[in-house]
Amino acid sequence: MEYRKLGNSDIDISLICLGTMTFGEQNTYEEAAEQMDYAVSQGVNFFDAAEMYPVPPRPETQGDTERIIGQWLHKRGKRDDIVLATKVSGRSLPGGDFDHLRDGPRLSREQIHAAIDTSLQRLQTDYVDLYQVHWPERITNFFGQLGYRHRTDDGVAIEETLSALGELVKAGKVRAIGISNETPWGLMEYLRISREKSLPRVQSIQNPYNLLNRSFEVGLAEMTIREKAGLLAYSPLAFGMLSGKYEGGARPAGARLTRFERFSRYSNPQSEAATDAYVALARDADLDPSQMALAFVNSRQFTSSNIIGATTMDQLRTNIASVEIKLEKDLLRKIEEIHQVYPIPAP
Repeated sequence: MEYRKLGNSDIDISLICLGTMTFGEQNTYEEAAEQMDYAVSQGVNFFDAAEMYPVPPRPETQGDTERIIGQWLHKRGKRDDIVLATKVSGRSLPGGDFDHLRDGPRLSREQIHAAIDTSLQRLQTDYVDLYQVHWPERITNFFGQLGYRHRTDDGVAIEETLSALGELVKAGKVRAIGISNETPWGLMEYLRISREKSLPRVQSIQNPYNLLNRSFEVGLAEMTIREKAGLLAYSPLAFGMLSGKYEGGARPAGARLTRFERFSRYSNPQSEAATDAYVALARDADLDPSQMALAFVNSRQFTSSNIIGATTMDQLRTNIASVEIKLEKDLLRKIEEIHQVYPIPAP
């Protein structure tokens, strides 16, 4: 396993991070425990969760992912071996799925303190290594939104959010802070306020990044490298599309896109055409399509860790083994040729 620094902190994280949002929905405790045991045996030391998990978000299951991780940590006695990350939810958008969280989550001081305390209880620990803002309080371009429309209702100011996170760091409940689903302006605003107000510095940004969605490269790649706030890449397989298992419109039993119609972000005709090209390229190179897609994310200079998720052990073994794959220059050139034809089919 390869390890990289979390931002400019002294925390070492594995290049492969175990994503856990299926724990409690698609995976039982026993299945999740098997995944965590195997991941650790392969050198993975970084687990990522969120207070709203599992997905799809439902009041009946909210918090079950953290409960499962907490139960495993307690049974295995592994807390000191794991870099544990979780997230606080942002403002619930109109018609959103998150009103069951504190009657509508906000990134206010009061709510952030309440959120971390309940997360720590579920995780059965006194602290988390990385606490992340799951999405912005203001309404802006995230979760695939394009065509920015400025709104003056920003809600809770970033300064209040960052000040509250700083209080958690002072209290020893959090070691480092990060953001997620953020824009270039949002990252720079967090960095500006931390510098001017002597508040904790953002160490990471967790945004989507994969062969079908390379929008991160446009405004954030340079910033994360120069500012040492690396990418924690989520959806590196584009909801499993890049594995090739949905090729030709297939919908395997139990798969995410089969079970949940809401996950349609990477299923448009352009994405399907691009996926066919990437899968064919991988097979021509005698590579597993999932491993080629993950190896591409692993190879990026701005990637601090690649968050994989799996519902089966075979998927998990394949995904973790991607750290052994180094893409040759000629293959990278061919990937770029496909990218020029289908630049960002699924933002």
